Amino acid sequence: QVQLVESGGGLVQAGGSLRLSCAASGRTFSAYNMAWFLQAPGKERESVARISWNGASQYYKATVKGRFTISRDNHKNTMYLQMNSLNAEETAVYYCTAPSYNYWGQGTQVTVSS
Repeated sequence: QVQLVESGGGLVQAGGSLRLSCAASGRTFSAYNMAWFLQAPGKERESVARISWNGASQYYKATVKGRFTISRDNHKNTMYLQMNSLNAEETAVYYCTAPSYNYWGQGTQVTVSS
């Protein structure tokens, strides 16, 4: 069992940056492939970025490629999402997850003002 806690959300102007963190409890974090999802108002939850258990492989949703960077520090049991050049359409609740095990955090709100 892993508990996930996101932080780092907030209000930012369009074109600005935020760095989200996902702190994981438990000793097996390093064994999990991880991901960030977002859920915009009135829309379904969707994948934003994924990272392999050792950080060697990453996947990005096409619209964020080149602006978002997913990373992890297995020594700190923490995953990150650096988000640059944010736009208003990316206003959403952002969730971290270990998708293969259906572990989810509670989410952190990101609001981008235009």
